[in-house]
Amino acid sequence: MLDTQAIRKEFPILSRHVHGKPLVYLDNGATSQKPLAVMQAMDDFLRSHNANVHRGIYTLSEEATALYEGAREKVQKFINATSVEEIIFTRNATEAINLVALGWARQNLKAGDEVLTTEMEHHSNIVPWQMLVKERGIVLKFLPAKAAEGVLDVAQLDAFLTPKTKLVCVGHMSNLLGTVNPVTTFVEKAHAVGAKVLVDGCQAVPHLPVDMQKLGADFYAFSGHKMLGPTGIGVLWARKKILETTEPVLGGGDMIKEVTKAGASWNNLPWKFEAGTPNIVGAIGLGAAVNYLTKVGMENVWQHEQEITRYVMPKLLAIPRLKVFGIPKASPERGAIFSFWIEGMHPHDIASIFDEQGIAIRAGHMCSQPMLEVLGQPAAARVSFYLYNTQAEADVFLNAIEDAKKVFGI
Repeated sequence: MLDTQAIRKEFPILSRHVHGKPLVYLDNGATSQKPLAVMQAMDDFLRSHNANVHRGIYTLSEEATALYEGAREKVQKFINATSVEEIIFTRNATEAINLVALGWARQNLKAGDEVLTTEMEHHSNIVPWQMLVKERGIVLKFLPAKAAEGVLDVAQLDAFLTPKTKLVCVGHMSNLLGTVNPVTTFVEKAHAVGAKVLVDGCQAVPHLPVDMQKLGADFYAFSGHKMLGPTGIGVLWARKKILETTEPVLGGGDMIKEVTKAGASWNNLPWKFEAGTPNIVGAIGLGAAVNYLTKVGMENVWQHEQEITRYVMPKLLAIPRLKVFGIPKASPERGAIFSFWIEGMHPHDIASIFDEQGIAIRAGHMCSQPMLEVLGQPAAARVSFYLYNTQAEADVFLNAIEDAKKVFGI
């Protein structure tokens, strides 16, 4: 059970007022707010330890390296990866997925090979594969989603998998619908035909316990800024054997062992994929965020959000002329993400009216245009809750819907 009021005191921005109203921040699917512990860890590094990593035989550099690599170890333990060698720091999950596309996929896939993604994916798990269609002539398939149920049509998975399938890409939790997809089922069936599995974990890692050993995937990508950490830092986890046989995508400093005029040899894992000076302070901030979430407990975070879902969902379903997308009930297969459409109101108008009341929500296509096409909608309004959001804030949001309807005479 979370002490939400105590948690809120650790997030300075939550005491802000917007347009004279207390801030109600409900855009956590886009980025989360940051606790003091994260700010202080980054500030301490910049004030007391700032130096480049891996390169200096002096105190500051050794301290910086220890802090940077310590953050990697924290991430490894947080997702229960086998080794720190499997943790690659990137700018974000988008770069992590592109690293798989530009590295492993480009080096292993040929014309006619198939990549299976889904209609529910974020654009970051679609566009890199579309680029490989043009470059390599691979075949890109989309597993359908069932609009009314808010889930993927997993019953069709066997029909979409063939001996030509080399990679299956699936989001752990939908950023539009909040649906928690059955990743282990995808892994089992994909591996049965010899395909690898890449999971977009951006919406899952911040909200529920994630264990690489239990999931069994081959690649897993997530961002720091959605899990209380700073922007500009993300993670690609991949199996050590895959990383060992994959050539680096970026060349330069720190990713090499030796350079001569004739050529170069690569550094050990994970550094051969981290060319140049990394986002040291960002990694340290992510490590502090991991510490914070570990202390709170991811089971507690997930249970808190499930309680919010059970409270909000029936109230949304009862509002006339409002359509909620995704699983049409509170469910363990659904996170606290609610995308909706109000008949007679554009989502941008809803977001603007909400902002006047201090409520921050998302409006637009949410980088999920293929899924919105399945739903038959041009856009949506989205609220997404996190560990510091309260039932009282949910009430403010629900009341704001009624106020917005009045403005439009609905």
